[in-house]
Amino acid sequence: MKNPISISAIASVSALGAASQNIWQQYLKGSALFVDSDGSKVSQITTEIENEIEILRQHEVRYKRLDRSVLLALLAARKAVSSSSELGNKRVGINIGSSRGATSLFEKFHQDFQKNGKVSPFTSPTTTLGNISSWVGQDLGVSGVQIEHSVTCSTAMHAILNGIAWLKSDMADAFLVGGSEAALTPFTVAQMKALKLYTTSKNDLACESMRFQKKKNTMVLGEGAAVALLEKGVSEKTQVVITGYGFASEILEHPSAISEQADCFQNSMQQALENAELSTVDAIVMHAPGTVKGDLAEKKAIDLVFGKQLPLLTSNKWLVGHTFATSGMLSVEMAMLMLQHNKLVENPFYGNSRHLPPQLKTILINAVGFGGNAVSIILQKPELN
Repeated sequence: MKNPISISAIASVSALGAASQNIWQQYLKGSALFVDSDGSKVSQITTEIENEIEILRQHEVRYKRLDRSVLLALLAARKAVSSSSELGNKRVGINIGSSRGATSLFEKFHQDFQKNGKVSPFTSPTTTLGNISSWVGQDLGVSGVQIEHSVTCSTAMHAILNGIAWLKSDMADAFLVGGSEAALTPFTVAQMKALKLYTTSKNDLACESMRFQKKKNTMVLGEGAAVALLEKGVSEKTQVVITGYGFASEILEHPSAISEQADCFQNSMQQALENAELSTVDAIVMHAPGTVKGDLAEKKAIDLVFGKQLPLLTSNKWLVGHTFATSGMLSVEMAMLMLQHNKLVENPFYGNSRHLPPQLKTILINAVGFGGNAVSIILQKPELN
């Protein structure tokens, strides 16, 4: 891709933890991070992160009324920026999206309205979807564009596309992109169960992401936030370079499904390969939500696009669950860690037929939201002169 865009910093808060070295150790450990909550398997943030949220609320009076999704994004953004150089006088844009938004607060305010017939004056300003990016901008003291969107499970990856567009148009010097999701409420889990997507397994590995022979859906819902800092060009701060990207959608046959051979993924992956001037990549981090049709359709699309040049395949939802808007950025973080450590994190439900190359250089990441809104991003190790 001409005029490359770099990721110079990334940070996340989830069941994996918050510190990069701890997150990598969790990947190496390979134990699913699910707990039982109200009779359902879920993936929750760690006690350490929960304590950080409480400190935020105690030290900042204005943060006491914010939704959990906003607080998770604040923590992730602070960690991302602290691991990079000062933003200084740069024109810094922010696009941190969410699938469900201020879930907990919205449900609480609605319950209050049903009970009392009135709501708090803070209801509207604290539940608007633009809350996340605007509060992160306030917290970091940046004044560039602050936008937010929801493309369900591909939200964070669409944020990357937006960041690339703003940087290439020279309307920003740096862009914070990502997703935040805090939707572990009984109502939200019930929605997934109503779609018959949720796991009924009591096993530790309750989400069978990439078990292509499964007969039942096995989605597990998780919470977390992940934020990356995009900048133009390649410098000593560059951790990875975005060398290719693609996106596509398809005609809906079902509100929560994609076509049998995931036409959207075929198109998005082919676009990404063309942008990167590649015929294949070393590895793919699949979206693979643990559903029967979703996992298999994506695999069929990969087979059709790559043929005999099939890359190594893996995913992380079997470990950390599906964090909706955040999931794509957690996959980006996983890919970056694998490139950094030159090691593939294997999926327990899928055996790769080829070995890791001597040097892991290129990884493609997939994400797709309800309605077949697919995004594919290719990351590559930087080549500095």
